[in-house]
Amino acid sequence: MRSCRPRVNAARAEERLPMSDHISEVRRRLLRSAVSTLAATRLGLFGSSASRLACTAFPLSHGSLPSLDKATAWLNSPGLSSPGLLGKVVVVQFWTYTCINWLRTLPYTRAWAEQYKRDGLVTVGVHSPEFEFEKHVENVRRAALSLNVGYPIAVDSDHAIWRAFNNQYWPALYIADAEGRIRHRQFGEGGYARSEAVIRELLAEAGAKQVDRPVGDITGPGVEAAADWSNLKSPESYLGANRASTFASPDELILGERRRFTVPSRLRLNQWSLSGEWSVRGDAAVLHASNGRIVYRFHARDVHLVMGPVARDKAVRFRVRIDGQSPGAAHGGDVDSDGNGVVVEPRMYQLIRQATGISDRLFEIEFLDAGVEAFAFTFG
Repeated sequence: MRSCRPRVNAARAEERLPMSDHISEVRRRLLRSAVSTLAATRLGLFGSSASRLACTAFPLSHGSLPSLDKATAWLNSPGLSSPGLLGKVVVVQFWTYTCINWLRTLPYTRAWAEQYKRDGLVTVGVHSPEFEFEKHVENVRRAALSLNVGYPIAVDSDHAIWRAFNNQYWPALYIADAEGRIRHRQFGEGGYARSEAVIRELLAEAGAKQVDRPVGDITGPGVEAAADWSNLKSPESYLGANRASTFASPDELILGERRRFTVPSRLRLNQWSLSGEWSVRGDAAVLHASNGRIVYRFHARDVHLVMGPVARDKAVRFRVRIDGQSPGAAHGGDVDSDGNGVVVEPRMYQLIRQATGISDRLFEIEFLDAGVEAFAFTFG
């Protein structure tokens, strides 16, 4: 999906937000625009109507490739610099490892990096974190290994490269030619055929003699699979007090206060609630006693939850239910058919993956142990 940039007045308002809040608000707007763009495409709204929903072709040059020098660390490669990449076609993609939107683009970025490396393409993943735990290099290293991200990674824990690019999105793709000029940008999911065509064109411009055949369409495995957009009616939902919305409970969310929560008798679509003894930080809900629950009424094929153990190296057991029953064949990649799973590290966990019969459902996760922190739901 493509998305237009924020309007000037919205951007000015966001200058008052902290970095993480600003990024996440723009990201939410990107998702809303992406859904609108998809609808426009399916309804045949091309031409002037569609142009207001999607970014179209970019000019010959969109400025020079900004500096990569302020990376916190480099993974999979010695440090790279923009001047040192002159003569190469360069793909730079901003990502953060818990972002479902980036995960669904990974099959393409990975395939292009492998397919066109010998033709002179250099792919750089700039990891700019959303959550505090994503700032830790070892967490990024572990995620990159697990997700088979083998191309060079600039760890951008201070968002220095993010600011140098004036970037506002996860994921965001920038393609520079051999002279260091940015020739194409793609914000959000989609645009894969166009992006690959630009890569091939720029490699030919740079003198590649026989560029390999196009990668084309790719079906990603697990969490990398494209969203079921026609059935996706639940938005990303944060559980921390700073950005929580649609929270429904007789008990008020109060920042930092440890208290017992109860679930209301009925939840409307996209409302969620806590049950048990929790406290709520700005960025997450933290469970203090066993058998705490999170309940969410959703409409989507997939349910994911970004979460982790409060104590490093501690495992927290959990059990998932859908409409009060074990998920069976609808279990996600991180649980079994009985709904059992374990939180062992901070990351995004896939809890539900339905095949058919997608409708409004009641999702429930019960933690059998205390000591979990839950950050955000995402859907697919």
